[in-house]
Amino acid sequence: MGSTWFESISTIRDGENDIATQQRTTWRLKGNMIGACSCDWGCPCNFDARPTYGWCQGTYAWHIEEGRFGDVSLDGLYMSWSGESPGPMHEGHLTTQLVIDARAGDRQREAILTLFRGEHGEPFAIFAAITETVLDPIFASYEASLDGLNSRLSVPGVLEMALTTIKNPVTGNPEEVRLVKPTGFTSKETDMGTSTVYRFTGGFQHDHSGKYAEFAPFDYSGP
Repeated sequence: MGSTWFESISTIRDGENDIATQQRTTWRLKGNMIGACSCDWGCPCNFDARPTYGWCQGTYAWHIEEGRFGDVSLDGLYMSWSGESPGPMHEGHLTTQLVIDARAGDRQREAILTLFRGEHGEPFAIFAAITETVLDPIFASYEASLDGLNSRLSVPGVLEMALTTIKNPVTGNPEEVRLVKPTGFTSKETDMGTSTVYRFTGGFQHDHSGKYAEFAPFDYSGP
């Protein structure tokens, strides 16, 4: 799901003036994330190719182990971003929806929403830049166990994700596949696998169980 196609967007964002930068809130998020999408294993977007079917539907979900936006702690919270694109994601026109941990208080919710408006740096500025339609966020409880490609995550009635390793088609043995991509915008090192379950039933619906999935640590900060 990641792509250096987004670098052109990043360049524009990086060109903002110093005054705008000074107005941004200092923040940092660190933890683990999982992703799943409609593409075949490996996801061509990771290698700057067009998505498997020409369009993209997918989800990123994050567990913030340590997080702060200004003086607001985001430790321990979950959040996810789901999107549907009529073409490659970098061409924009996405419809997106956030699902934010119901445990988040008012200030924590506003902090997460502010990040996703894209005014405080990457990767959220990139998500904002490619989005055309933003659906109202969902605030709901998460049930999750993030453990590499054995991870599972559920928001009952909204989102189901379960990951596993890619299996060798001859031996049936699990394959260890890792992408190292210094230019990646959501992560720099990613364990590549497949989903046993990937289903989103929020403001739009799709089911791409058995397609591409990934697990990665993340460490974002700004401005």
